[in-house]
Amino acid sequence: MSPRVRRMTAVELERLLAENGFELVSQRGSHRKWRHPTKGLQAIVPYHKGRPLPIGTLLHVLKASEIPREAWT
Repeated sequence: MSPRVRRMTAVELERLLAENGFELVSQRGSHRKWRHPTKGLQAIVPYHKGRPLPIGTLLHVLKASEIPREAWT
């Protein structure tokens, strides 16, 4: 059985993206677009300060950004 995913806020997720080489590209409303300069990957993070992200949204962003599972479990 795989370990449970810990809940994260948008701030924590964005910190994890930045640590893995992603750069903030733009923002439209409450959604921020992050892009990896060499891998060509993109992640959209809904930014609602202080509220934890829904698990499905969090998993989608983490898998799309190809961040190693060890970094976010």
